[in-house]
Amino acid sequence: MKRETRIGWVRHGITEWNQRGIIQGVTDIPLSEEGLTQARLLAERLSNEGGQWDGIYCSDLQRAWKTAEILSERLGIPLRTDIRLRERSFGAAEGTTEAERLARWGKDWRQLVPDQESDEIIRARGHEFVDELIEKHPGEAWLIVTHGSFLARMLQSLCRDLQDSHLRNMSLTILERQPEGWKSLLHNCTLHLSDAEIKTTK
Repeated sequence: MKRETRIGWVRHGITEWNQRGIIQGVTDIPLSEEGLTQARLLAERLSNEGGQWDGIYCSDLQRAWKTAEILSERLGIPLRTDIRLRERSFGAAEGTTEAERLARWGKDWRQLVPDQESDEIIRARGHEFVDELIEKHPGEAWLIVTHGSFLARMLQSLCRDLQDSHLRNMSLTILERQPEGWKSLLHNCTLHLSDAEIKTTK
């Protein structure tokens, strides 16, 4: 029986900037201790589930790379980086809090911040990566560790019936490529954090 291509989209573990509401973008911030714990919890979940993952691609930014390294070592699968999986560049907004953004640009700051990467550019590089993955690894299942804003744009464009919900740190979303398009098998799931809930609200 033919195996369909699957992608397990993972948002990286939490960082101190995530917890403080500071935009990171392409600023290379490491995982916090909580983020490292989150990555280990997902690694344990995937190991226990016994599902077949053929490998991992990840952003080259360290918060994604470290998350992916923990998964790779636990699952015993290869890890590759790809710059196309980087977070959106937020330009002048990087390093600012919500309060600072509102004070500087107002409530429509997302449209007013100069030099940030557009949705169109994000989707273009993301779809280029996905098309290449399908060509190189037909019928395989790969984990992709990336970032919140990039991931939200990609999921919306690949599978339009998904809810446009906030993607939590260390969430897992699984899409399967079918003849009619990508189908969601799991969305924004963080069950692996439920036994050791990490506070991420502040």
